[in-house]
Amino acid sequence: MSFALLGFDLLREEQLWWLLAAPILLALGLWSLRRRRAELQRMVEARHTRRFLPDFSRPKSVLRLVLACAALFLAGFSAAGPVRGYTARSVQRRGLDLVVCIDTSRSMLVRDLRPDRLTRAKREVSGLIERLKGDRIALVAFAGDARDISPLTHDRTTLRALLERVNTEENVKGGTDLGAALNHALQLFDGRSGAHEAIVMLTDGEDLEGGGLEAARVAAERGIRIYVVGMGAEGGGKIPQVGADGRESFVTDENGQEVISELVGDTLEQIARASGGEYLAATRSATPLEELYIARINRLEGRDLEGGVEYLPHDRYQWFLGMAALCMLVESGLRERRRVSSRASEFGAPELKSSEERAA
Repeated sequence: MSFALLGFDLLREEQLWWLLAAPILLALGLWSLRRRRAELQRMVEARHTRRFLPDFSRPKSVLRLVLACAALFLAGFSAAGPVRGYTARSVQRRGLDLVVCIDTSRSMLVRDLRPDRLTRAKREVSGLIERLKGDRIALVAFAGDARDISPLTHDRTTLRALLERVNTEENVKGGTDLGAALNHALQLFDGRSGAHEAIVMLTDGEDLEGGGLEAARVAAERGIRIYVVGMGAEGGGKIPQVGADGRESFVTDENGQEVISELVGDTLEQIARASGGEYLAATRSATPLEELYIARINRLEGRDLEGGVEYLPHDRYQWFLGMAALCMLVESGLRERRRVSSRASEFGAPELKSSEERAA
């Protein structure tokens, strides 16, 4: 556990804010008691309090407040999931190895998908990461060349953090080379069996180097399938750019005409089919990558990954919940009025009669 309190590790440390309710209740309760005492002093002098209010007990009022605050504190601590002790258990993971290739060429800044192609692609990958169970994912960004973002890992937190940093500014070489991306992805697998390996590519399909189809055939020879999500809408869009003066304009060709980037779905479909994979355009589904994972990728043959040890925590929330219930029970049964003797008080209070005398 990353957080401990009072000698206990906590499973749900985000729930600790409930502990603030106890001191707030204590402050309000003390303020209420002081106000009640001030009102009492306005009506009765302190030296006559026992005469006119012989059955009132201020210590019991304070004790009731303390018990209520203690019950609230213990209940809040119970909600945080206190843990003491663990049981070690060996586990064996089974899953797939996926290399996700994200196109970061300038054409991915086109806004025919909202808010733009690259941002939409990153959202798709983020949704895939959330579905991880035993699978491992590696991230690769590519334009005219390919670069590693993350090796194969189960760590979803790290994957999400690295995914957020993917942008078009870190491209070493311009253009779009699908072949370079696929060949780079193939190098990240261990080479034992393609049955448990797959490549996922998110791109607009502008394969300027023309090596994508050949790389797909190499992947097919190794039994590795390629699943492609086409990022772009029919008709395409202009490629935005920001000038030195901070103003936005659009990329133009050598003739001064604004460049229109269109989704090249035919090329991407050929690459997917050549490897035995599948192609799906982003405009055909609200979550195309998750759809491919559920319908196709997740059905591939997984393999046993490295084993490990899982630590099962011994949840002790019952202890504190029980003590909170006990405090509430005592507090509800406690009365602020003290028992009054059957004899007259020393200040001349009338003698209290028994029930038999009152009945007579």
